[in-house]
Amino acid sequence: MNDLFDLNGIVNRRQFFRKNMTGLGAAALASLLPKELMALGGHAGAGDVQLPHFAPKAKRVIYMSMIGAPSQLETFDYKPGLEKRFKEDLSGFLKESGVRLTTMTSGQKGFPVAPSRFAFNQHGESGAWVSELLPHTAKMVDDLCIIKSMHTDAINHEPANYLMYTGSMIRGKASMGSWLSYGLGSMNQDLPTFVVLHAYHTNPKSNVQAISSGLWGSGFLPGEHAGVSLRGKGDPVLYLKNAPGISREMRRSMLDGLNTLNRKSYEQVGDPEIQTRIQQYEMAFRMQASVPELTDMSGESEHTYELYGSEAKKRGSFAYSCLMARRLVERGTRFVQIFHRGWDQHGALQRDLPEQCKDVDQGAYALIQDLKQRGMLEDTLVVWGGEFGRTVYCQGPLSEKNYGRDHHPKCFTIWMAGGGIKPGMVYGETDEMSFNITTPDQAVHVRDLHATILHQLGIDHERLTYPYQGLDNRLTGVMPAKVVRDILT
Repeated sequence: MNDLFDLNGIVNRRQFFRKNMTGLGAAALASLLPKELMALGGHAGAGDVQLPHFAPKAKRVIYMSMIGAPSQLETFDYKPGLEKRFKEDLSGFLKESGVRLTTMTSGQKGFPVAPSRFAFNQHGESGAWVSELLPHTAKMVDDLCIIKSMHTDAINHEPANYLMYTGSMIRGKASMGSWLSYGLGSMNQDLPTFVVLHAYHTNPKSNVQAISSGLWGSGFLPGEHAGVSLRGKGDPVLYLKNAPGISREMRRSMLDGLNTLNRKSYEQVGDPEIQTRIQQYEMAFRMQASVPELTDMSGESEHTYELYGSEAKKRGSFAYSCLMARRLVERGTRFVQIFHRGWDQHGALQRDLPEQCKDVDQGAYALIQDLKQRGMLEDTLVVWGGEFGRTVYCQGPLSEKNYGRDHHPKCFTIWMAGGGIKPGMVYGETDEMSFNITTPDQAVHVRDLHATILHQLGIDHERLTYPYQGLDNRLTGVMPAKVVRDILT
């Protein structure tokens, strides 16, 4: 009687067919082949070929995510003519343009123009304008492609971040790093393919924008492709060390026994998540040896710390995270994402933005120079930016010493470097108020950015798919997306 209720022994129609297609024979074959050949589990989209689709320019990505949305008006999009329009009310212009407003400013009686209070200068052979808030970034403009014509569909943080990092404003989709893990596989079996670093911000008064693990989650992809967070305080990974009295040999023996039980369950029910569980246990075991070596900074030279700055010696700082990102990609990690929060300046922008910029400026500069001197920048794609831009008009009271800016999806600025991206280039332009893109042929939607990143890694964004809920899902979704070829070498 008990056998009738043995759930492991019940095989329904779907599990029967799954079992016959993905049995232990396939798992055994996978273990014998290079990981790169098995990264897609035999599925790269209906009728597709194995990845990469063509020769890649980049092998890996470091994405520096400025959560909260940096103001383009105070960083890269110089608008000197606004000084003459200080406090000019844009109510009529906004009404006529039919632009969407957030609930934070829709009830304002007026929409006064707020010129930037920070100086700009041109730098490098490209002559790119950069704010005084980013002096280190200004030194490397000839290494960067500054895209001033980004735009997005979302006007609030959560949907904008989900669109930027998963390709959809709806939760539950796979993140960008997960897609690359799924599509290209690992370059180091002892470290995660996709690693997430959370950098603290030094300004305690700054508004910290909340984020969730969905931004680096695997969504409908197998769980093994989710980003692995390395903590900035305490052990980099919880439970990295064995419990007292448990030796590494004993841990190996325990895992072998557990894997045997899991494989028996897989034989009986055919659930692919069981395979994911086995792989994650094995990765955790290997990380017990690889992560301590990764996080041991004692071998870094004083020259390196001079480059990154003294903050790099403080675990969890942005500069430390940049140095850790270099160490990760150096060891074969495919995708590293650094989250830095606190960029949501609805008020007190003159007070808070300088600290935010100071947090990230030297670390980002050092990362590019470090990769460059090691010969790694040419095949490492680096991206810096937020989820949307900020308004030219002020949110709340406006004075010479205080102002804030609301969300603005119609144009914002990011920069890219390395990985086959043209250096020393400023791409796209905006109007005199940084309100609209004036070069429509150079407008770059978030989906276009995704298509371009995938292209540089040798992936056709229309062919990297995963079947889920009756749809061949992809990072760029079902709406049009194009590779921005003008910025490619």
